Amino acid sequence: MAKAAVKSAKKPAAKAAPKTVAKSAAKAAAKPAAKAGAKPAKKPAVKLNMLRPSVNNMSVRVFARAAGLDHAETDAWGHTRSPEFLARNPAHLTPMIEDKGLPRGVLWESCAIMQYLANKHGLEKFYPKAPAKRAMIDSAMFYLVGTLYPYVARATYPALGFPQYAGEVGHSDANPDKKSEAQKAAMAAIAEPLEVFHSFFRDGKPFIGGKNPSIADIRLAATLEFLAVIDYALPKWAKEYMAALEKKLGKAYAEPAGDVRGYIAHVKSQAKA
Repeated sequence: MAKAAVKSAKKPAAKAAPKTVAKSAAKAAAKPAAKAGAKPAKKPAVKLNMLRPSVNNMSVRVFARAAGLDHAETDAWGHTRSPEFLARNPAHLTPMIEDKGLPRGVLWESCAIMQYLANKHGLEKFYPKAPAKRAMIDSAMFYLVGTLYPYVARATYPALGFPQYAGEVGHSDANPDKKSEAQKAAMAAIAEPLEVFHSFFRDGKPFIGGKNPSIADIRLAATLEFLAVIDYALPKWAKEYMAALEKKLGKAYAEPAGDVRGYIAHVKSQAKA
């Protein structure tokens, strides 16, 4: 959370000279008054329902900012199981966008959202149209959500306080030792797919997308943010990769990442208390 600015106490200012007061009054009088019946501010084109602590949500939040899309965010914390939300999104998942161009008016799944928005607005910088280049971006994202992220979830969700998926040991009534064993196994398994991103998908390039971050890069960097909660020792290349992406995207990345990092810091402080 951004800290509120606090003004330092100052001595009372000396009284303005009559001429200064007169000039100030003249300037104020010269300013045009607001026109009556002015049009209300235009509504954002895309509404994004999100949860701040989530790296899945962070991906779309970063992308929307980096792409300069006209959007507004709504914090869905505590509302995803409400009748109103479920009527639109029976999967009760976030991130979820609301957009008039969609057949059902809404869309969830972070990768699908970024693909849709990139296609709609012609954002080839983030999602190239050339079939071969696009296929590599898609492959990297599918490999992430199908292989890397499940390991990350199993390794980090217990520490984050997030519920495990049905069928997982962490979701079962197994004893703590078994759950800990499963968590450690997942942690150990992360290294292999992580190296695949480095040696295959990046292949010596700064990013999966080449010189500029793609939607696959945004999704990968966001995913790796969660590993801080278990003090995972990222390889040197991964640290440099994340730092380079944040530098490239600036506030577009740093602001949503700040929410995730703040939540992780809170969780770790509670664990030490």
